[in-house]
Amino acid sequence: MATGLLRRAVTRLPSISPMARAIISRAHASEAEANQIDPSARPVSTPKTFQIYRWTPDSPQKPELQNYEIDLKECGPMILDALIKIKNEIDPTLTFRRSCREGICGSCAMNIDGRNGLACLTKIPSGGPTMVTPLPHMFVIKDLVVDMTNFYNQYKSIEPWLKRKNPPENEGKEILQSKEDRKKLDGMYECILCACCSTSCPSYWWNPESYLGPAALLHANRWIMDSRDEYTTERLDAINDEYKLYRCHTILNCAKACPKGLNPGMQIQNIKKLELQS
Repeated sequence: MATGLLRRAVTRLPSISPMARAIISRAHASEAEANQIDPSARPVSTPKTFQIYRWTPDSPQKPELQNYEIDLKECGPMILDALIKIKNEIDPTLTFRRSCREGICGSCAMNIDGRNGLACLTKIPSGGPTMVTPLPHMFVIKDLVVDMTNFYNQYKSIEPWLKRKNPPENEGKEILQSKEDRKKLDGMYECILCACCSTSCPSYWWNPESYLGPAALLHANRWIMDSRDEYTTERLDAINDEYKLYRCHTILNCAKACPKGLNPGMQIQNIKKLELQS
């Protein structure tokens, strides 16, 4: 429409100089050239295949890996971005957990190419197909969603809250803690309970009902080491068990799998040392 008006304006100006007429015509030609997209300048698609574990309790079919192909040029850089794109644009029946997308909530924990991790923090690898499956050795509710009931019950069993025998010195005031004592909690309080560590532990695979697992034991040590807590002896006695604690064989898969860079194996070793000293 704009170019049509320009043409009519040029034809209605008889007194316009040949030089000005040439400039206006050239401007019109440049606009037409700009509207023509050079095929070589178009973005080249980058196809990527994702093999995703699919199973639903509503179907008698066995679990299977279903292939989905997406263009990485039209997708964010993380595995969670790909899963969201697949669910929004290809298959709305795909089911997985997710929430914060910042590596804080731990909801999107899953197994990616054979390694546990958070989908929101794991970059899409280059190369061939990427396989995404649920956390290993967990009961699957649907697709990539696993049943966390046993995991949370074990966490609850270590009573992860401050326990006191005596009231605070100043009633209604917080219980003070030195900077040195607070520093002892580093490497434990950051745990987000994503279960990546526990589900990467062979001992937890074979004894999930009796072995507390790396995550629960890490939190047990967090309260054992808290200077404000007055139930240290009782906490140590509660987990001093052949299965609850001593199923840990220091394989340290937990440290490799932790998306927050924590070392649950080291905290379990500290508990064992305290058990010997008590």
